[in-house]
Parts: sequence; structure tokens; C-alpha cells
Amino acid sequence: MSTKVKQELSELIVQATAGDKAALETVLAGVQDLVFNLSLRMLGTFHDAEDASQDILLKVMTHLSSFKGESAFTTWVFRIAVNHLKDYKKHMFARLPLSFGFYGDDIRSGKVQDVPDMTQNVEKAILAEELKLSCTNVMLQCLDPESRCIFILGTMFRLDSRIAGEILGVTPETYRQRLSRVRKKMADFLSEYCGEYGKGTCHCANRVNYAIQNHRISPDRLDFTAAKPSDIAVEVKAAMEEIDGYAQQFSFCRTYQSTERLKRMIRDFLNGPAFSAVAEA
Repeated sequence: MSTKVKQELSELIVQATAGDKAALETVLAGVQDLVFNLSLRMLGTFHDAEDASQDILLKVMTHLSSFKGESAFTTWVFRIAVNHLKDYKKHMFARLPLSFGFYGDDIRSGKVQDVPDMTQNVEKAILAEELKLSCTNVMLQCLDPESRCIFILGTMFRLDSRIAGEILGVTPETYRQRLSRVRKKMADFLSEYCGEYGKGTCHCANRVNYAIQNHRISPDRLDFTAAKPSDIAVEVKAAMEEIDGYAQQFSFCRTYQSTERLKRMIRDFLNGPAFSAVAEA
């Protein structure tokens, strides 16, 4: 991030903490996609990610005056988001935890051939792509929250180990070791079972109807294939060092623009009475 951009951001933050709603909206818009994508990968579903993102962005707003510029603004936001998401219990997979054992057994023993056509005239290739993106995202739920967070910071956002360690409260060396271990675990599972990203026999096109029957995807709600791609600007990501040979195996770790529902939730808050109460506090 250039000195000029940093100065502009600092000025916006000063204006926002002074009660300038337009400045605050600009500051939040600048980190909205970052927060949403971290939430989506940590929690597994779009709906849960939208709700958690709103909570996080409200925390960013109410704590904005505590940002002193000692680290990059995105690092500060990451820290707030990570602390919120690691202990977040209101999402679906907190109630229905997954494991690699469960996932593998379902791939081996699921009776995919016994399910009738449930595509509702939606093109099967589109449903297969939705399943592929959804499946690999939900697969992250097989990791414990700490490991999941490490994988996301290192693989999706490609944070330098010094920055990631600062966010997580561990040394850079510890972060690199944990990232390498968790990426190997993910790569091993994909290699064994997944025919899309590995050498396994599981192919999404063969499991579309089975996935619809088990409510894993829905022909009338294609969240992943409908989402618009986003190139998230994280000013520290270019410094990510290569620590293992797995970086190219996780192409599903793409980023998306925030959903219209999340944008509307934040807009409604900024224009509602709750914002006035917070601003005057």
C-alpha cells in the first residue's frame, strides 16, 4: 500500500470515528469482502457467513477509535475477525460437526446410483460446479477452528508468516509448521478421494442428485456459482513465502464479492436508529 493510500485511509478513519457516516461506509466497504470470505471459509455456508460478517463489521465500527496504525489496517481487521470466528457457535456446522472420516465414508458408501433425477431442469454441469465449490468449502469444516483458520490465512489470503503469526498470537515458525501440516492433511484427503482436485474416484457430476437429496446443494439456490469473483486487496499477501509444495493444489480457494444481503444489512444499520445510538456512545 502506497504512502498516499495509507494517508487517505488514516484520514477516512479519523473522519469515521468523528461520526462521518460516509467515511465510515467507505472504510467498511474496503474490508467487507475480506471479512465475508474469511467468514465463508470458516463457517461453511453463505447464510452463516453473512450473519457473522455483519457482527464482525459492527465490531470493526465500534472499535475503530482503538486502531492506532501500529499495524496494517487489514491486519487489525483480520485479528478482530479471527477472534470472533474461532469461537463462533451460531453456524450450522457448530451443531453438526464434520470429520474427514465421515466425509470419506460418505464418498465410499453413498448410494449415488439409487437417487432419481432431482435437478429440476437446471443444467447438470452448473449443479456439478456448485457441488464442487460447496464440497471443498464444507470440507474445511473437518478441520478444528484453529487449523481451519491457519489454512485459510495461508492458502486463500497468502499472508506472510510474520503477519499471520501476529494475528493468531503464535511465532512465525509455529505458524509455518502448522500451515504445512494442515495443507498436507487437506492435500492427502483430496488426493485419495477427490477426482476433481486429486486422484480419487469421486466426481461431482455423478453425485449431483445425491447431494440435492441430502440438502447439500439446491437447484433453486446456487450460492457459489452465482457469486461474483473478487480480487481482495490485502496489502501484505504478496510477501507470502513458499513453505511447502502444496500451494498449487487448492485452486478452489477463490474469493468472492460480498453478497447483496450483507451489503443491505450494513446499509440498513448505517441508516437506522442503531447507528445513531452507537455513534453517540
